[in-house]
Amino acid sequence: MEISRRIARVVHSKKPTLPLRKCHGALTPGKVPSYVLCKDMAFIRESIEREERQMRVTSVGLTDIGRKREVNQDSLLINDDLGLYTVADGMGGHAGGEIASSVAVETIEHKLVAASDNGTAPFHQRLGLEESGMAEHLREAVEAACWAVFQRAREDPALRGMGTTVSSLLLQDSAEEGSVDAYLAHVGDSRVYLVRGSMIHQLSEDHTLVNEQLKAGIITADQAENSRVKNIITRSVGFEEDVLVDVVGLWAEPGDVFVLCSDGLTGFVDESEILDHVESFKGEDLDALPKRLIDLANDRGGDDNVTVLIVRVDAA
Repeated sequence: MEISRRIARVVHSKKPTLPLRKCHGALTPGKVPSYVLCKDMAFIRESIEREERQMRVTSVGLTDIGRKREVNQDSLLINDDLGLYTVADGMGGHAGGEIASSVAVETIEHKLVAASDNGTAPFHQRLGLEESGMAEHLREAVEAACWAVFQRAREDPALRGMGTTVSSLLLQDSAEEGSVDAYLAHVGDSRVYLVRGSMIHQLSEDHTLVNEQLKAGIITADQAENSRVKNIITRSVGFEEDVLVDVVGLWAEPGDVFVLCSDGLTGFVDESEILDHVESFKGEDLDALPKRLIDLANDRGGDDNVTVLIVRVDAA
């Protein structure tokens, strides 16, 4: 596999906040620092440890075109200085999806870096998970990305109708000793999982027609798995001028592993298999984990672009 890398600037950050929503199971958050934007076949790993920080965070990401697509429309963002991790899966014609996902991740990063550089309190003070305003900053960044993608499409008729999923994780030092505040903003059907101990929790909710039918009791889980419309999403960033963004907050603790991925992975690899692979890398270097998962999806068909981003939280 040939690897290419595109690296953007490095920044810094610090605190968090948000409208909390109960997540699957008992949860808890994470933290981080340094930046990278990856497109096409791209690989990046960062591990930063600083004395003033309670946790050490290691991140590694890989995106692959898959076996049947001509273009990789996924985008991957790692900014360890800011504590920001994003996966976006674009859609909309040959070029539209690639542009939509790139514009989205770049806008989210730009908005949060600007807020940090302006000295905004949540980035530079240890506030409580519920007291901090970080969740709103993350939500507003995704909303800004939606507007930016929509405006780009208005400027170029060839891009009309493009959009992208977005799953963003923001990790910040916590006022809670021994933990890190974690914030998730999500739109679409890319996913964020939390592996804690021997359990895996899906933190994001799929914004898909099939999931709506499943929740309404119209179809069964087996029918949902085999539905011909399983890839139709009900929310996307940029298809319209604004979008409803799901935001979740939790505390991360040592040993937690976050997995952000596009549906190119989850369409072929179930969460129990993701858990097994993450557990097999406990205490080990994470570099090979994204490729291991991507290879599994490709070996089973590789119908779509596949992106995997792993973030592990350890005691400093």
